[in-house]
Amino acid sequence: MNLADQYCYFLEDEAFKETNREGFRRRIITGENLQLCFWRIKGGSTGSFLHRHEDHEQLGVIVRGALDFRIGDEQSEDRVVLGQNEVYLARPGVWHGDSVFIGDDEYDECWILDVFAPPRDDLSDG
Repeated sequence: MNLADQYCYFLEDEAFKETNREGFRRRIITGENLQLCFWRIKGGSTGSFLHRHEDHEQLGVIVRGALDFRIGDEQSEDRVVLGQNEVYLARPGVWHGDSVFIGDDEYDECWILDVFAPPRDDLSDG
């Protein structure tokens, strides 16, 4: 199979790659106009700083565990906790992050599906 023409992806545990942030593993799938980053993050992990994407929209779905984070105005200290099956949308320029990841009861992980449009050049498939 030519991987450049791959249509289906199977997300086995070994498909997730370690990152330079302790407790963070990810699997990235990039299309022509959008990108999926599937995060598996150890419960209690930190390391997500407050940031924004000027040229990208980001939509996140919490699949397991919970996400305690800030989103909105850069100066606001207000936090939001999103649980399983809840969604956030960070339009271009919207501040988000300063996150604490709350693990689920089975894996002690927080699973997040982040979709970026357009794809980010700083994230690689691998």
